[in-house]
Amino acid sequence: MKVEQILKELEALGNDKTKAHYQKTGAGDNLYGVKLGDLRKLAKKIKVNHDLALNLWNTGNIDARFLAILIMKLEALSAAEVDELLRSINFVRVADWFIAYIIRKHPDKEELRQKWMKSEDHMAARAGWDLTSERVAKSPDGIDIPALLTRIESQMKEANEISQWTMNITLATIGIHHPEYREKALEIGEALGVYRDYPVSKGCTSPFAPIWINEMVKRQS
Repeated sequence: MKVEQILKELEALGNDKTKAHYQKTGAGDNLYGVKLGDLRKLAKKIKVNHDLALNLWNTGNIDARFLAILIMKLEALSAAEVDELLRSINFVRVADWFIAYIIRKHPDKEELRQKWMKSEDHMAARAGWDLTSERVAKSPDGIDIPALLTRIESQMKEANEISQWTMNITLATIGIHHPEYREKALEIGEALGVYRDYPVSKGCTSPFAPIWINEMVKRQS
């Protein structure tokens, strides 16, 4: 399939409600609003095609980028290319898919994590904090948790909302997985108040770190 054919298929699959929701959360106008389930079905039909994925990515179309992530060949991407693709993203939902499907599985993710934790680029910082949260939960050896808490305490309140989200996840992850730092994590969350009033659907857990930490710890016990 060619890019033009796929764009036409994506347009036909477009959903007005999905499009409106994405636009409300910062997607811009270059999209059709294809549901993620329909994108997965289309990706299965196309199969892995790295060159096509990069061509789709270069259209800048949101739906085409979602699809591109699903048909990229991870092994064909260097760390530099991953960094370049990430920094070209302008919609957080695409960034989160790219993080989940590509970055977290990339062999150079630790090198990238360290680079992104020093970056002023908001998408790079979002990915850096996401990978740091993963390290805190799964492989904390070599991670200076007190230094992370100090940085979160001093920076999260004023952080850009793109990176603030995964910084907050890291704070909650520390409190959930490391009892020795739980009191400090709760204290920081309460003092900063980030996401204290965040609206959540019935039955969902608030992203406000103290509520999130306490709920997860309760479930563990």
